[in-house]
Amino acid sequence: MKLSFKPLPSCTSKQNLQQHTLIQCVTITEPADKFTRNLSLTKNIKNIILGWINNTEPTGPNLAWTVPSFSGQSPEKLGKNWMEYQGIKNWEGLLDPLNDNLRGEIIRYGHFVEAAYRACNFDPSSPSYAMCKYSRKKLFHLSGFSGTGYRVSKYLKATSGIKLPNWVDKAPKWMSKQSSWIGYVAICHDQREIARLGRRDVVIALRGTATCLEWLENLRATLTPLPNIKHTCSTICCPMVESGFLSLYTSKIDAQQSLQDMVREEIARIKKIYDGETLSFTIAGHSLGAALATLTAYDIKQFFRDIPLVTVMSFGGPRVGNHSFRYHLDKQGTKILRIVNSDDLITKIPGFVIDNNNNDNKFAEKSGHWMQKLVEDSQWVYADVGCELRLSSSDSPYFNGINIATCHELNTYLHLVNSFVSSNCPVRATAKKIMHKSNNNVKCT
Repeated sequence: MKLSFKPLPSCTSKQNLQQHTLIQCVTITEPADKFTRNLSLTKNIKNIILGWINNTEPTGPNLAWTVPSFSGQSPEKLGKNWMEYQGIKNWEGLLDPLNDNLRGEIIRYGHFVEAAYRACNFDPSSPSYAMCKYSRKKLFHLSGFSGTGYRVSKYLKATSGIKLPNWVDKAPKWMSKQSSWIGYVAICHDQREIARLGRRDVVIALRGTATCLEWLENLRATLTPLPNIKHTCSTICCPMVESGFLSLYTSKIDAQQSLQDMVREEIARIKKIYDGETLSFTIAGHSLGAALATLTAYDIKQFFRDIPLVTVMSFGGPRVGNHSFRYHLDKQGTKILRIVNSDDLITKIPGFVIDNNNNDNKFAEKSGHWMQKLVEDSQWVYADVGCELRLSSSDSPYFNGINIATCHELNTYLHLVNSFVSSNCPVRATAKKIMHKSNNNVKCT
């Protein structure tokens, strides 16, 4: 992949930024795929959700851009410092101000997720609804991301564990789609890219919510204990995660493997093939995909104890688990970078947060404290995980008057990463909306 970033100029006021000339802008007038799904929801919730589940024309001003594509000048060689950009030191000194090499890596992994969106068939009238439109060999090319240096090695499916009533047989098939294509595993094969990255990288890319049952799983927001976890302490030390996310990760039907089984099988195969090589495992996801990426990373570290570094690039992800889950993630060395838009509602749900610091040992030791009692009795107390790169669409002059759905879109996140300088100077003067040339201009949700 080829990305380059010039040195940042001095910070410019928002008013001046609005007058900055935009190049290569494009507005989507007709999305590649259209579908409308009527869900029995309350009016307020429906108005919010329809912006995400309907591939309709963007409502915000000039929102159909992407960040710099894979073509262009060669980016900086990561070499021996690659582990720092993968979070081995928790991205210390790289987030504020945002390091340009890290910026390029975040955008690069964001493109892998965007490719998952573009490759998914969102047409409910199609026999292959919620499946991948392309073959593994052609996925990157047909999605508009040629030249990645990666090859897709396996397709991944997620299955809902919700038991459907008998009357569903009379409903449209898209409503009862229980197992759907949610992403892929890709392995870096290009020797020049391997040399630039400093290792052979394995990417797992996961899209966000698409099907009716995935939306229903999202609404199952109470916490549930992780299976097969041995713990001898009190309930507060039991790692718990959102019920719906866990269901999508572990459920299986008939001969269809669970997402968990598919990931474990493919990681074991890759480890065997590339035994002795320096490998990195990066799981990137947006929205629901970000939540599943966190569960995937946790499971990989639990199941494969000899994997030194697993990194998550989370774009607009909801909360996943409780304090104990965060503690176990930190203890096993899983590195998570949460890219968060302050104006994105999804990053503030589900549940609520109490004492959202990283000192989980002291939190657990408060025996008899009212807060401990509340956590023990509640299935709604979550904790944010990993390190955070906080951005804000309110700081960008290109997002005046946008709606809630736009704040959550993947392209919004990639633009904000591309334009962010630091907390003191949130937008750089040279940030532009840049069109990515593709035959598949679809809105990411």
